[in-house]
Amino acid sequence: MYCSASVKIDPLYLDAAREVGEELARRQLTMIYGGSTRSMMGAAAEAVMTHGGRVIGFIPKHLKKIEVPKDDITELHLVDTSHIRKHLMFEHSDAFFILPGGFGTLDETFEIIARKDLKLHEKPIIFINVNGYWDALSVMVKNIFDQNFARSEDKDLFQIVSSVSEAFQVLLGEKND
Repeated sequence: MYCSASVKIDPLYLDAAREVGEELARRQLTMIYGGSTRSMMGAAAEAVMTHGGRVIGFIPKHLKKIEVPKDDITELHLVDTSHIRKHLMFEHSDAFFILPGGFGTLDETFEIIARKDLKLHEKPIIFINVNGYWDALSVMVKNIFDQNFARSEDKDLFQIVSSVSEAFQVLLGEKND
């Protein structure tokens, strides 16, 4: 899961992160994330743990001064660099939920999209468009395809969904009742 560590965001984003966490725990899916207690990251991890789930976090040592590591999760790994963090998160994940976030979230997300484009993995990538946050990304991606900067067959590299429940439906191939 990639999402914000910003503490200045609207509480509705924290609610969405908690909803993802609760649903991961309910479905007995392990959450892999950046290891922080802050903001959406911390809210999701706390929700998973509160509801009896498993959380594995990876946090670079240099971020310990900025983001307090969440040490009351199933596993917390302190790593040397952000690059190692991204690699380990990728290796431990079977799919990716992308919630609203900033530059770090975009960095992590675009790397896994590019890797999928290069056929280095087939893991699902699902943006959860909380409060229309990813609408501008949708416009940008449409422009990339319209201007032929990406192949039309690459339109299935990721999906953008409008809710947490829809994200799980897409991930697990469930029908919408």
